[in-house]
Amino acid sequence: MRPNGGRIAAGQKTLEVRRWYPDIDPSEDLLIVENGRFLHQEGDEDADGIAVAIVRVKAVRPFVLADMQAACGTYFEEGWLAWELTEIRPVTPPVIVRAARGIYEVDFLLPDTNQVCQLK
Repeated sequence: MRPNGGRIAAGQKTLEVRRWYPDIDPSEDLLIVENGRFLHQEGDEDADGIAVAIVRVKAVRPFVLADMQAACGTYFEEGWLAWELTEIRPVTPPVIVRAARGIYEVDFLLPDTNQVCQLK
């Protein structure tokens, strides 16, 4: 949700915090799509999502209180997972794509390259 995708693209937010493990290999690229509203239920989508960065998830581990700054967090609760984001590459200019819950595949045109990418 905005503005956290932009914080990831800027390198300010290097941890994503979730309750679930991502089904992605550390060698795979993950597209960060920022959206303007919470997607609460499975099947919720936002047609106005914005692709802001391509990252890799190096590791997944328990989220601890000391992670708050790296996660740009304002609230801590036990039981969450910290996804360690690496190889952060901003998508410039950002591209409008569909935002949905979870990890899903999306095709989009990389700006300035005219290259179509399929990313999770």
